[in-house]
Amino acid sequence: MVANEAHHLSERTTVAGRVAGSESDSVDAALERDFALPYARALVGIVVGLPDTSVDGDAARTLISALDTVAGVSHVAFAPRATLRGDAAIDVVIVGFHRGTEEAAVLAGVRQASRSAAAALRSRDPRATIEWTGDAALRSDLRVASTADLRRSELRALPLTLLLLLWSFGAVAAACLPLGLGLLTTTIALAAAAVLARFWTPEMSLQSVATVLGLALGIDYTLILVSRFRAARAAGCSSAEAAREARERAGHTVVLSGIAVTVGFAALLAVPVHELRSAAVGGMLVAVCAVLVATRLLPPLLAAAGDYVDWGRVGPLRRGAVGRAFWEGWGTFVVTRPWTVLALASLPLLLLAFQVRRLRVALPNAEWLPSSMESARALGRLEAAGGAGLVYTLQVLVTLPQGRLEGRDNWNAVRRLASDLADHPFVDRVSALPLLPRIAAISLPAATRARFVSRDGRTARIEVVPAVTAPRSGLIAMVRELRQAGGGALTGLSGTAIRIGGMPAMYADYEDTISGRAAVVVGSILAASMLVLFIGFRSIAIPLKAIALNLLTVTAALGALTLVFQDGVGGALVGVAAPLDGIFPVVPVLTFCALFGLSMDYEVFLIARVAEARARGRDEHGAIIEGLAETGGLITSAAAVMVTIFAAFAAGEILPTRMLGFALATAVFMDATLVRMALGPALLCIAGRWNWWPGAPVRASTPGPTDPVRRA
Repeated sequence: MVANEAHHLSERTTVAGRVAGSESDSVDAALERDFALPYARALVGIVVGLPDTSVDGDAARTLISALDTVAGVSHVAFAPRATLRGDAAIDVVIVGFHRGTEEAAVLAGVRQASRSAAAALRSRDPRATIEWTGDAALRSDLRVASTADLRRSELRALPLTLLLLLWSFGAVAAACLPLGLGLLTTTIALAAAAVLARFWTPEMSLQSVATVLGLALGIDYTLILVSRFRAARAAGCSSAEAAREARERAGHTVVLSGIAVTVGFAALLAVPVHELRSAAVGGMLVAVCAVLVATRLLPPLLAAAGDYVDWGRVGPLRRGAVGRAFWEGWGTFVVTRPWTVLALASLPLLLLAFQVRRLRVALPNAEWLPSSMESARALGRLEAAGGAGLVYTLQVLVTLPQGRLEGRDNWNAVRRLASDLADHPFVDRVSALPLLPRIAAISLPAATRARFVSRDGRTARIEVVPAVTAPRSGLIAMVRELRQAGGGALTGLSGTAIRIGGMPAMYADYEDTISGRAAVVVGSILAASMLVLFIGFRSIAIPLKAIALNLLTVTAALGALTLVFQDGVGGALVGVAAPLDGIFPVVPVLTFCALFGLSMDYEVFLIARVAEARARGRDEHGAIIEGLAETGGLITSAAAVMVTIFAAFAAGEILPTRMLGFALATAVFMDATLVRMALGPALLCIAGRWNWWPGAPVRASTPGPTDPVRRA
């Protein structure tokens, strides 16, 4: 039942098409409420090989008749440019439906009807095809493509992860246990999200975050407890005692990390963007499920399994002893040359972090949608034919300070704005009532006038179709410039207000909303992380050090993202054919939130071992060496698993997921090597006893295998 709920989550998600409460969203609502438009939203059909392009032709009538039968369709008509020219002649048909209509149902019905119509058309021309694009089609297809891409990425990650776990544990059972519980964690989180989706429609980002992080966190937390259980068994504990030790001691690390991950994603709830709020819910669900599976379900399984955890042993039996000797040697090197280690380890991180100054957070101009999507192919054909403006049309609403549009001053004010927009280099054409002579406009049929004037007569609609050469970034910048100028300056009539809607306006609202709340998200996570670590270790220096190192890691990862995706350095290795001119706004925010939690378990695990050694009376240098010896192998093994999982998603088809997977894989690699194994211990050595001020070292987590083990 749980697996069944998880499987159906994608059917209950959507892909964001608006920013709630934004200006573009209010324009959408006003178009539906205040104007007598034949439709509020539209699908754009691309017809190739239509034998007769005339609206009165038999072929056109066949298509229109088929589409008119679809429930929810309120309008079917050929676009003003009946035939556009690109690589081949194409025809464009518009299918309108109202805002409250179920988009997915309308799209499915339209595609079914068009398949029947296309079959009839092919009897006259074998080339005849019909494809659909537009806002609704793009979002629906992206949801389906993202779900398939996530499943393929998961399948890529599983065999490589199993091999890494076999190398780490040297036993088949011990390797399969984290992998199985990682899959279980993901399934439970997705099932919980599916139940929640019955009462609230989440965005596709929830499933993406839950899938990407569920497997990584589930395996990571389970790996820590299984390692502790095996160490306790090697020290002579019974299975029940070893399981209790794993839960009580290593479980502390897992709980602190889970709290950090939960806090990090909870901060995203402050951003009024449905995509990020859905991602926040997905991240919190995964963190809670991973902690519960590791601390509640796993210990009883370990107690029951006992020595069967080591069933199917492979590889050399003394690999653990060899690994411990290596980390002891490395720890000795760090404590004897802390300043050298600090300089060498920080240099590559600082060089990468320096690249962030060039990071451009914006939707890329280049086409990034996968070619497997019908709507993406149709949009490409439409752009090649010069008709993409039908998809990116801007809707400008001009609300007059007093009186109706017909008043001379009001009429001239709206005409001035419409004329200026028509002269803009990014604009192909403008439709507005005041562009006609007043006498001609007044004599128009009432139904035509109602499309451009609100019911109360005080708001005029200007439709702006972008030029073929207008880049998306240019249209977004144009929206911002118009908003900043204000209605009074643009129309010459004081007190006039303008609102701008359409896809470019929604993109502008999306980018501005995320960037405007980024400081709140970052500040909340930093404060919460400081508090969690202070409570865990009763120290000020340790939380400050951890936060500084986390910031350095995140910044370096974003710098690497800039080099690869924005500059194209090594871009071919991650499927980027050419440099992009922007990084999706959601990627840096999600990277920051996820990494602060993911890095926390490595930090807590290492510091806790050092604290335990100090509490037993070892000096600072000896405690650091012991901490590295006990945790170095486990941290690098856990990080290798995470890097493998994130890299599998970085090899996917969906560009935002690819960016996120790359950023997380890069950050975890640097965090587990340069940061936790070099920078962190070097700073501990330099700070000395001030690490634990104002408290004292406490037994905060997992003891080493040579420590005394409590008996029942």
